[in-house]
Amino acid sequence: MTDDLSGKKALLTGASGFIGGRLRDALLARGADVVAIRRPGSPASKKGRSVEADYDRPETLTRVMESEKPDLVLHVAGVTKGVTYGDFRRGNVVPTVNLLRAAKAHPGLGRFVLMSSLAAAGPSTPSRPMRETDNARPIEFYGQSKLEAELAVSGQKDFSWSIVRPSGVYGPGDADYFNLFKEARAGRNVFFGNRHRWFSAIYVDDLIEATLLAALKPEADRQLYFVCDGLPITWETFQAEIKRAAGRRVRDLNLPEALVDVAAFGGELLSRIDKKPRLFNRQKAKMGAQEAWTCTSEKLRSQLGWTSETTIGAGVPRTFDWYRSERWL
Repeated sequence: MTDDLSGKKALLTGASGFIGGRLRDALLARGADVVAIRRPGSPASKKGRSVEADYDRPETLTRVMESEKPDLVLHVAGVTKGVTYGDFRRGNVVPTVNLLRAAKAHPGLGRFVLMSSLAAAGPSTPSRPMRETDNARPIEFYGQSKLEAELAVSGQKDFSWSIVRPSGVYGPGDADYFNLFKEARAGRNVFFGNRHRWFSAIYVDDLIEATLLAALKPEADRQLYFVCDGLPITWETFQAEIKRAAGRRVRDLNLPEALVDVAAFGGELLSRIDKKPRLFNRQKAKMGAQEAWTCTSEKLRSQLGWTSETTIGAGVPRTFDWYRSERWL
């Protein structure tokens, strides 16, 4: 575990989001000087310091890099919603490229860490999780844009870097899995044809520890790591833990998978009308139709000594308690 970061300055993107906010808190708790990049017009955070910069204007990022001189750059910001590949490229690739360009203005940078995604690698099979040595084959726009960002990072030779590819991330503050908890609280446990499909998951705090190790360990220089919690599980197993944590009678509902396609088409239709990207569309439906999204963290464990501390059985009720205490439920 990385306990003391006193004397380290970390430039962080995405601090207003789920993972970035949790990472900022962990850095501050360990004594780091955290400087969050916020977009023009965004309010300053009450935690740590922040500076304003525009990801579309490299000169503003360069000014930040030259004035702050960080030891670490932790690039977590990105987009998960979009209509076209251009939307994802503007949100995931362009900021990464411009940050890398700005980083060259600071020769003292210790390491640049990119938060990527299992989506950049593409789906696996139920019998064989993805490994870092496998060829990446993303199947939708989000994964393609994350892979393009990875290639921009791994292609530069001016400073140290590492790339973290988390599997499905859940925990306090997460909005993506929240609907499953919300449905369970209402007495429903819904499957859309995915009951026996496989995926890998990781509790957010375990991902944060992995990210810090990737940022600080010499062995992580120019390395890529998957991050997941032990063995893959089915959605049935994961949602059974949510049902148990709900503390009430919950009814299983097995809905036709065809409803996913209908809802996805509807989401895209609404996006065409009001020009607002939605999380659910045919790109996401394509991801959901795969038999497995799994990976292994064997490399992370063996090279950096990382261990996942939080099992599904412990992480799910902890997350449920957070939703209750914060009045999300």
